[in-house]
Amino acid sequence: MNTRTTVYSYSTTFPDISIITMYSDGENLIGLSMPSQQYTLATEQNEITDKNLPIFKTTEQWLTKYFAGKTPNQLPPIRFVGTPFRQKVWEALLDIPYGELTTYGDLAKKLYPNDDNTGIRARAIGGAVGHNPIPIIVPCHRVIGANNNLTGYTGGLAVKVKLLTLEGVDMEPLKWPKRTTKNTF
Repeated sequence: MNTRTTVYSYSTTFPDISIITMYSDGENLIGLSMPSQQYTLATEQNEITDKNLPIFKTTEQWLTKYFAGKTPNQLPPIRFVGTPFRQKVWEALLDIPYGELTTYGDLAKKLYPNDDNTGIRARAIGGAVGHNPIPIIVPCHRVIGANNNLTGYTGGLAVKVKLLTLEGVDMEPLKWPKRTTKNTF
């Protein structure tokens, strides 16, 4: 018996960001990726390209509105594929308002209010945030490190800065990571 799930994909280009590939189970968005992305949705299933799925049209409309600098009203239907812990973190990312920032530590306090190990939890949450399968729509770019440290982003730090700037975030107080080589950014 074949237990492989069919995954549908469709790629489109958004100016100033890049090609974005959307993945669906046929009804829900389960992934979104950019060429610069460190981690992408692992699709060991049957993958079929189909630009006519309604979820792709809905997602493309959402992204078009977002990249035009407008706050999209309603998320496309999404389904998280991952461990229960990661799903819990990704759900919490959806609560971060447009144009606002939070830290990994703040997420740890929100998700585990009675836990004194927020530093350990914050690092685990950072790992889950970094593996967010639906970046941009599930706003992992709105998470920064402690003391306003501008941390990495799955699509690259330059993309994170573009997204935050698009949302009107004041970039001045954010601290950039130390450069390890010339012309890193």
